[in-house]
Amino acid sequence: MNSLTLPDIAAQATRQALPLEWVGMHGIALPVLLEGKRLSAKADAGVSLDDGEARGIHMSRLYLALEVLERENLSPALLRQILEEFLHSHAGLSNCGFLNIHTDLLLKRPALVSPLAGWKSYPASISASLKNQMFHVELKIEVPYSSTCPCSAALARQLIQQQFINDFANKPLQHADILAWLGSTQGIVATPHSQRSTAQLHLHLDEFIDELPLSAIINDAEAALGTAVQTAVKRADEQAFALANGQNLMFCEDAARRLNLALRRTPGVSQFHLRVVHAESLHAHDAVAESSWQREQV
Repeated sequence: MNSLTLPDIAAQATRQALPLEWVGMHGIALPVLLEGKRLSAKADAGVSLDDGEARGIHMSRLYLALEVLERENLSPALLRQILEEFLHSHAGLSNCGFLNIHTDLLLKRPALVSPLAGWKSYPASISASLKNQMFHVELKIEVPYSSTCPCSAALARQLIQQQFINDFANKPLQHADILAWLGSTQGIVATPHSQRSTAQLHLHLDEFIDELPLSAIINDAEAALGTAVQTAVKRADEQAFALANGQNLMFCEDAARRLNLALRRTPGVSQFHLRVVHAESLHAHDAVAESSWQREQV
């Protein structure tokens, strides 16, 4: 059996002494426990290489430190524990540790009217850093919703009014005739255009927050918008969805303002940047609005 010591090339001095801001691995496949659910995830793990004389870091030590994610529910405290292990295993080499986790949060959502329910997937990223003993956590979440154009709705109403004039000019108005007209394609000659839209939320959390408020943030966002996309539906649910869209006409500017006001009230959020994208059904381009907020320092 070979008794020679295995070489550790990373421990050798480099020929070009220079510190590096980030060294590590991207796209590590692993399971995570998030809000009691086991989810498939990808992780980016890294540290700074502050010792410019060192050739490299010990990436296997970062990889092994992630094993705890299989057993314990993801929380700010667990993220900090992992980052502290990153730095402990690179004492003398690194002062900063970084961890990003990318997954899809699955939430079961009820239908609007019927007893049906189904699962919705929300892409989410959790980024944590420990830099010179300063701990920081950020969340990125995508929330899909439906948006109906107010301008298109107004134009459609005008066409319906004009059709009413054309069909009932100089005729006595009978309740039964009007009711039949309102329920026909002859009467409702135009409909507004709607599109699937996305809210991209980037939030900074308070330093001492105990939990990752992913579900709470999604719930607040969907409540503010009023037109969350649905899963399993019956016709009654589809009708209720049409009603929700009709009562929540919004440009991308409206959606951005609604979300800004809602997220300001979310506990544990110190600042955020949001971006809403309305994938236009009228145009070949998207309509986009962005907004930011930061809590005033006391």
